[in-house]
Amino acid sequence: SIDRALKKYKRKFDKTRVVRELRSRQQFIKPSITLRQSKLKAAYKQRNASIEEQA
Repeated sequence: SIDRALKKYKRKFDKTRVVRELRSRQQFIKPSITLRQSKLKAAYKQRNASIEEQA
Protein backbone atom coordinates (compact mmCIF):
# COMPACT_ATOMS: atom_id res chain seq x y z
CA SER A 1 0.00 0.00 0.00
CA ILE A 2 2.81 2.40 0.86
CA ASP A 3 4.64 1.49 -2.33
CA ARG A 4 1.55 2.20 -4.40
CA ALA A 5 0.98 5.55 -2.68
CA LEU A 6 4.63 6.51 -3.16
CA LYS A 7 4.47 5.55 -6.83
CA LYS A 8 1.31 7.60 -7.29
CA TYR A 9 2.93 10.60 -5.56
CA LYS A 10 6.03 10.35 -7.76
CA ARG A 11 3.90 10.21 -10.89
CA LYS A 12 1.89 13.24 -9.78
CA PHE A 13 5.10 15.11 -8.90
CA ASP A 14 6.57 14.36 -12.35
CA LYS A 15 3.44 15.57 -14.10
CA THR A 16 3.63 18.96 -12.38
CA ARG A 17 7.22 19.36 -13.68
CA VAL A 18 8.41 20.96 -10.45
CA VAL A 19 11.91 19.51 -10.70
CA ARG A 20 12.28 20.67 -14.31
CA GLU A 21 11.20 24.17 -13.34
CA LEU A 22 13.68 24.29 -10.44
CA ARG A 23 16.54 23.15 -12.66
CA SER A 24 15.69 25.73 -15.32
CA ARG A 25 15.67 28.52 -12.74
CA GLN A 26 19.11 27.71 -11.35
CA GLN A 27 20.77 29.87 -13.96
CA PHE A 28 19.44 32.56 -16.26
CA ILE A 29 19.47 31.91 -20.00
CA LYS A 30 18.96 34.85 -22.31
CA PRO A 31 15.77 34.71 -24.40
CA SER A 32 17.79 34.98 -27.61
CA ILE A 33 19.71 31.83 -26.69
CA THR A 34 16.55 29.88 -25.87
CA LEU A 35 15.05 30.98 -29.20
CA ARG A 36 18.19 29.90 -31.04
CA GLN A 37 18.15 26.52 -29.28
CA SER A 38 14.50 25.94 -30.11
CA LYS A 39 15.11 26.81 -33.79
CA LEU A 40 18.06 24.41 -33.95
CA LYS A 41 15.99 21.69 -32.32
CA ALA A 42 13.15 22.23 -34.80
CA ALA A 43 15.57 22.08 -37.74
CA TYR A 44 17.08 18.86 -36.38
CA LYS A 45 13.64 17.27 -35.99
CA GLN A 46 12.63 18.35 -39.48
CA ARG A 47 15.85 16.92 -40.95
CA ASN A 48 15.25 13.59 -39.20
CA ALA A 49 11.65 13.49 -40.42
CA SER A 50 12.69 14.13 -44.03
CA ILE A 51 15.33 11.38 -43.82
CA GLU A 52 12.73 8.93 -42.52
CA GLU A 53 10.35 9.83 -45.36
CA GLN A 54 13.02 9.08 -47.94
CA ALA A 55 13.95 5.71 -46.44
